[in-house]
Amino acid sequence: MVAKTKTFISEVRTELSKATWPWDPKEHGFKRYKELVDSTLVVVVAMLLLAGYISFCDLCLTSIIGALTR
Repeated sequence: MVAKTKTFISEVRTELSKATWPWDPKEHGFKRYKELVDSTLVVVVAMLLLAGYISFCDLCLTSIIGALTR
């Protein structure tokens, strides 16, 4: 069990060293995470737009079905 755990951790470290991270290691402070913050902002805005669209469609369909079933 211990050998498997050590092998797993070794493999994880190897794979993480191959990964590209969304920040420049030379930058410091908030500027370092600019791409990460921008990507997060895009996702949040997309989620809000999708939620608004779904809510609008739900409201319209509820009104239409309510009018038809009266």
